[in-house]
Amino acid sequence: MPDARNGERASLQGGTGGRGGPRRPRAASLHPGAWWLWSLALGTAATRTTNPLLLALLIAVSAYVVATRRPHTPWSRSYGAFVKLALAVLLIRLAFAVVLGSPIPGTHVLLALPEVPLPHWAQGIRLGGDVTAEALVFALYDGLKLATLLICVGAANALASPSRLLKSLPGALYELGVAVVVALTFAPNLIADVRRLRSARRLRGRPDKGVRGLLQVGLPVLEGALERSVALAAAMDARGYGRTAEVPPAVRRTTAALTLGGLLGVCAGTYGLLTAEGGTYGLPVLLAGVAAALAGLWLGGRRTLRTRYRPDRWDVRAWLVSASGAAVAALLALAASRDPAALHPGVVPLVAPALPLWPAAAVLLGLLPAFLTPAPEPPASETSAPDAANPRKEPS
Repeated sequence: MPDARNGERASLQGGTGGRGGPRRPRAASLHPGAWWLWSLALGTAATRTTNPLLLALLIAVSAYVVATRRPHTPWSRSYGAFVKLALAVLLIRLAFAVVLGSPIPGTHVLLALPEVPLPHWAQGIRLGGDVTAEALVFALYDGLKLATLLICVGAANALASPSRLLKSLPGALYELGVAVVVALTFAPNLIADVRRLRSARRLRGRPDKGVRGLLQVGLPVLEGALERSVALAAAMDARGYGRTAEVPPAVRRTTAALTLGGLLGVCAGTYGLLTAEGGTYGLPVLLAGVAAALAGLWLGGRRTLRTRYRPDRWDVRAWLVSASGAAVAALLALAASRDPAALHPGVVPLVAPALPLWPAAAVLLGLLPAFLTPAPEPPASETSAPDAANPRKEPS
C-alpha cells in the first residue's frame, strides 16, 4: 500500500517514463501572445520604410529567431509557406510593373513592349510600353515591404501555438475560440474520411475522381460530419456550454459601445500608420482604439463563467520579448519622421540605397527573443528513447 501511494505521488509530481527512466520536466514556454506582439511590431516597422537593406535586415532577424526558437511541431513548419507566399507577392508586383506600367518617370529603358491601345474610358491604364529601371526598382521596394510584412506574420505562426493562443482568448471571445478549436480538431477527421472513402471506391472499381466521384464521396463525408456535430453538441450541452451570467442592461450597452468604438479606432489608427498623411494621428487613435476594445472585451467577459486549466503566465520574458518588438517599431517610426530620405531612398534619379546606422541597430533589438527565451524542447522520439550506451536492466 505505501508503494502504491508513493507511485501515485510520483506520477502527480511528474511521473516516470517507464523503461526510459524519470520523465523530464516540461520547460516553461513563452506566452503565445508575446510572440504575436513581437512579430506584429516587426511588421509595423517594415511598413515605415522602403529601404531594401533595412527590410532585408528585418527578414534576417525574424528568420534567425524562428530558426533558433521554433518548436518541433507540425504547425511550426508554416514559416516556409509564408516565405514562398512573400516571394510570390514580390514577383507578382514586379510583373504588374512590367505589364501595366508605372507612374514613376524614368530614363533608363530596359526593354520596350508593344503597347495595347485602350478606349478613352480606360485612361490612366497602360498595357505594355517602355519598361524602365526606375519603375522596376520602385516596384521592388514596394513589393519587398509587403513581403517583409508577410514573413513577420509567418514568424508568429511558426513560433506561437494556435491552440494555446486560442486558450488565452478573453472570456468575451470564448465561443469564437471554441468554434475555431473544434474546426481545427475536426479537419483531420474530414480528410481521413475522404481518403478512406476514395480507397473503398477504388477497391470496388468505382470512380473516385471527377464530378461524379466528388458527389459520391461528399455525401458520406457530410453525413459523418453531421453525426460528429450532433454528438459534440450533446456533449457540450451536457457540460453546461453556452450558459451565461446575468449582467445589467447598462453594462451590455457599454460593452457594445466600447467594443465597436474600439474596433473602429483600431481600423482608423492602422490606416493612419500605413499612410503618410495620417502619421500624426495614427498612433494616438490606434492606442485609444486598443484601450477601448480591451475594456469592452473585459466587460463582455463578465457574461461568461469559465476557468482555464494550466493558464499561460505572462511573465517577465513575455514583457521583454514584446518590448523588444515595440522598441523596433517605435525607433523605426521615429527615424522615418526624423530622416525620411534614409528610410525611403529615391528612385528618380536612380541611386543605390545606403544603410542608416542607428535604424539598423534598432532593428537588431529584435534579436533579443533568441537569447531571452528558452530553447525548444527536443522531439518526443529523442526524449523517450532509452540510452543505448547505458541500458537499464530489468529486475528479475
